[in-house]
Amino acid sequence: MGRLVFGFQSVVMRRLAVPAFAVLLGASAVLAPVGAARAQEQKAATSGPTPAEVAREGQKRADEFVEATQAINGPAGNPECVWLGRRVVVLMWRDDLDTAFRHLDLYDRFGCPGGHVQATFRCLVKFGPAIDPKIADSLNRHVHACWINPNATPQPAALTQPPAPAPAAPAAQPAPTDAKPDAKPAEAPK
Repeated sequence: MGRLVFGFQSVVMRRLAVPAFAVLLGASAVLAPVGAARAQEQKAATSGPTPAEVAREGQKRADEFVEATQAINGPAGNPECVWLGRRVVVLMWRDDLDTAFRHLDLYDRFGCPGGHVQATFRCLVKFGPAIDPKIADSLNRHVHACWINPNATPQPAALTQPPAPAPAAPAAQPAPTDAKPDAKPAEAPK
């Protein structure tokens, strides 16, 4: 009886082992490129900016704070007010009002003027069509510009478009005719 069971197992193993091995080999060949691509994506995502880029970004932020301090008199030009206020405006633009109100509480706690946030957001709304969501820094540039000058207005479309090209040659004007113009228009019958 024991030999019959082992014989049956041996037949099953021979008949199923080879196809099962072929299926596993094929599946691993299909999944290997996906795993390699995923590993490359993770490697690209984990590799951060270079130290030179980080230093450049830090210097840019410091320059923006200095510019705000020089351009704005009063507490709205303080670095903490500039940083928190700009974050509040960006969060409001992105419709994250809960987080914006939490930042606004901090902004008020530092003694920063709430009216400046309101004026900056009003300016940003005017610039709305000019903000390109495909450009990473577009929103931040507009928020900074509006923070520095909340009364800024966007350029009209006619001024930002290049002028239409002039015609190559002026068209010939028809010669004047000696027709007598009517002194009075004809009256309608009554």
